[in-house]
Amino acid sequence: MLTLDCIYRASFALKNVIRRTDLIYAPQINSESQIYLKPENLQYTGSFKLRGACYKISRLTDEEKAKGVIACSAGNHAQGVALGATKHGIKSLICLPEGAPISKVEATKRYGAEVCLVPGVYDDAYQKALQLKEEKGYTFIHPFDDEYVIAGQGTIGLELLNQLPDVEVVIVPVGGGGLISGVAYALKSLKPDVKVYGVQAQGAPSMLRSIEHAKRECLPSVSTVADGIAVKEPGEHTFELCSKYVDGIVTVTEDEICAAILTLMEQQKLIAEGAGAVSVAAAMFNKVPVAGKNTICVVSGGNIDVTILSRVIGRGLDMSGRSYTVTLDLHDRPGELMGVAAIIARLGGNIISVLHERNNNNSNVTACFLRLVMETRNAEHIMQIHNALLEAGYSIVD
Repeated sequence: MLTLDCIYRASFALKNVIRRTDLIYAPQINSESQIYLKPENLQYTGSFKLRGACYKISRLTDEEKAKGVIACSAGNHAQGVALGATKHGIKSLICLPEGAPISKVEATKRYGAEVCLVPGVYDDAYQKALQLKEEKGYTFIHPFDDEYVIAGQGTIGLELLNQLPDVEVVIVPVGGGGLISGVAYALKSLKPDVKVYGVQAQGAPSMLRSIEHAKRECLPSVSTVADGIAVKEPGEHTFELCSKYVDGIVTVTEDEICAAILTLMEQQKLIAEGAGAVSVAAAMFNKVPVAGKNTICVVSGGNIDVTILSRVIGRGLDMSGRSYTVTLDLHDRPGELMGVAAIIARLGGNIISVLHERNNNNSNVTACFLRLVMETRNAEHIMQIHNALLEAGYSIVD
């Protein structure tokens, strides 16, 4: 059974293992609130998962250590277990979904673990790990539904109160629920009036659905850029703790997640993965009541796959009004392109891509399509350009 004393013991045990991540003041995230970031993306291994994994491993008996450990993960727990096991001289095997970011797979190997890639998502890797545990006799390190793992994650809650005693709202990413369970338990035990909100990706709302229906539910599928929280079913213990101590759970869209990642990069010079940025997205887009309140967003991890970063940035630019794509149906005659470009230039848009197409079956024989991509300042700037093109008599297709 989880207790506050257990979390304090975890804090002491992890004192020389983890990096203390200081709060970062970030008022630009939401101008109506005093926003602070808890940058666990700067933690060793790039994620909060190191806390729970290392504390759990420290509590193993000599017999359990001798068997070696096995874990399943979307990538971050894998690295925590691999590093913790290697530090203790323990053999480790990690089951990862084959779609896990290559950067997380390779980092897990570098920390000393053997990796088993499993077709499917996290839940499929979980079943494979249980199968191998029975076959080989490994000691299983659950990524979230374990008292010691939850206690390790709960040390973040203790740090938040030490770093910002007058905190009023804490926003936490939610996948299986280990992080928010520990954080919420610690906060509510020491400061019951603080509000704790969880955030899930719209494409993986397993904890939200479970709480709405008052029982654990397993989603048929999950799909999100936030691979670290792409969990079909929450844990038994985490579901109970979230039901009791969490004030609410909301979801954010893929575009909102991408916009949050971009905002953290531009404004705070922080790299966050999708799962780590959902808390910031919730604050940015007012998914939870933060106006006028001292608010902490837990940025849970920064292990984003660089191969998708450019696409994430592109989505973020679109969402924040920093990029505008427009297609015009033009008369095919000299000066039309120059006229469009002149309007955009006059209003301060910067054209970065041009596609001029004559042979289109849907257009008039004497017409052509012109597709432009431009850099813009914000949504108001886009509307200004859009209206100016219409006023000049141009036909906008989309």
